[in-house]
Amino acid sequence: MRKWLCILPVLLLAGCSRTKTPWPTAEVGAGTNPATESAPAGGSAPRGSAGVIPSGTPLHVRVDEAIDTRRNRAGDQFSATLSEPIEVDGRTMVPEGTEFSGHVTTAAASGRLKGRAFIGLRLDSFRLNGREYPVQTSSVERVSASHKKRNALLIGGGAGLGAAIGALAGGGKGALIGAGAGAGAGTAGAAATGRRQVGIGAETPLRFTLRSSVDM
Repeated sequence: MRKWLCILPVLLLAGCSRTKTPWPTAEVGAGTNPATESAPAGGSAPRGSAGVIPSGTPLHVRVDEAIDTRRNRAGDQFSATLSEPIEVDGRTMVPEGTEFSGHVTTAAASGRLKGRAFIGLRLDSFRLNGREYPVQTSSVERVSASHKKRNALLIGGGAGLGAAIGALAGGGKGALIGAGAGAGAGTAGAAATGRRQVGIGAETPLRFTLRSSVDM
């Protein structure tokens, strides 16, 4: 009997331990915020653009080197420096001193007795804060003066000199012959030296216009 009285408390304790309810455990990931899970790494939104330079904005530059029809051909590159800041609504978008690149669109000397020399330039891009921005601009062109007055002086002067020499040599008839010969010599001289050139000197101020907007 005493033996059972000693064993009974042990059996009761063992039964209670088997029916004891375990503590609840949290599931991995449960209770997290969906908004936090879907947020992109880094936690910052992309930066917006600094602004737009609209079409029609003037670009005032100075060319950095001389460009002319004697040395340059269509396609040659040139550099220029912005001489006035580009502003939009009172805000400076591109500061004075910014470097621009451009190219020669056309370049040709005149003919020997007629025509004019002409040269054209256009801007292609500018570089700001380590980034290059392409641009589309109007062309700036230069054209030489006409040949007519110069040729008239050369040919007329040759005819007058020939007439004077002919008159001394053979009277009136000699004057006519001398005038014809002098005119021929004057025409030949005009043809030999008559090519006109045109150019734009270094530091010349030029004004271009944007043909399309530029996103900054």
